[in-house]
Amino acid sequence: MDSLKITRTQHSKLKGVDFNNLGFGTTFSDHMLVCDYKHGQWGKAEILPFQSISLMPSAKIFHYGQSIFEGMKAYKDQDENTWLFRPEENFKRLNKSAKRLAIPELSKAVFFEGLKALLKLDNAWIPNAPGSSLYIRPIIFATGDGFHASPADAYRFLIATAPSGPYFSGQVKVLIEQTYSRSANGGVGFAKAGGNYAAQFYPTQLAIEKGYNQVIWTDDTTHEYIEEAGAMNIFIRINDTLITGPTSDRILDGVTRKSIIDIAKSEGIPVEVRKFKVSEVINASQKGSLKEMFGAGTAAVVSPISAYGFKGKDFELPVIENPYASLIKKRITSIQTNKSDDPFGWRFKV
Repeated sequence: MDSLKITRTQHSKLKGVDFNNLGFGTTFSDHMLVCDYKHGQWGKAEILPFQSISLMPSAKIFHYGQSIFEGMKAYKDQDENTWLFRPEENFKRLNKSAKRLAIPELSKAVFFEGLKALLKLDNAWIPNAPGSSLYIRPIIFATGDGFHASPADAYRFLIATAPSGPYFSGQVKVLIEQTYSRSANGGVGFAKAGGNYAAQFYPTQLAIEKGYNQVIWTDDTTHEYIEEAGAMNIFIRINDTLITGPTSDRILDGVTRKSIIDIAKSEGIPVEVRKFKVSEVINASQKGSLKEMFGAGTAAVVSPISAYGFKGKDFELPVIENPYASLIKKRITSIQTNKSDDPFGWRFKV
């Protein structure tokens, strides 16, 4: 890729940031990467000061929702080296999402060289406090305009970053959804499309009003099978076996999900990737064999579930010693922050 044009900010916000009290995704770094698709090809990427974007009201992103994104993190180790975690998986999934939404695919050079340049420029924005990281949000959205219901002829690829603290604090209480669905067969559930998340907000708000933190999504046809937890993949532990559903065109192929499966196997934990029913989870609760439930995703890494609700009844998860959730989260975060060996080759040095 040709050398990037870099326009540095004249007014850094860095000194005004309290890195010991970071929220999640609410404070933004000084710069962003942008690259535009016009006339049938992607142009040259450049780095600009973080700023607002001007679009016409007729831009197709507002009308037909061609918008996809990824979620990544950058970490610093004790020697101030910068690391990414399995970024190749994020790149591949971004293009998989692009293809499904009729968005032109991005070249690896634009993605990786642009990302590395951005992280080097804003390196001081990468926090190193425990539990914190630089959250990275690559986005592609339609900028071409027109009211005709068809793919746009212009798009923008953008990477913005945000120094962030933990996504969730503590454990969460979830409601097993029996009316609404996150996605459907033949749909875009496997893609990180913005509309997938917008459609989750209303059912989630209904659950929050009932005293829950999140929704457990079930299949769209029968609502018998558990599929995801909020915006995360879900794992359950019955006795000593860790179980998660298979990916499909309804379920996101999570990077953290894949990593948990590999780590669990390396720890000698029995793992089953299969469909499992709500009734199986409830039966296991009643028998005392359901030991853990947790969500898995880039933002939270591992988010333990303390209780779940179903048809007006709540089921508490037991408090156990040495839970898999804690073991696995420690293994993943130790690899991410270069505190342990990386036998899987997942770390990527910037």
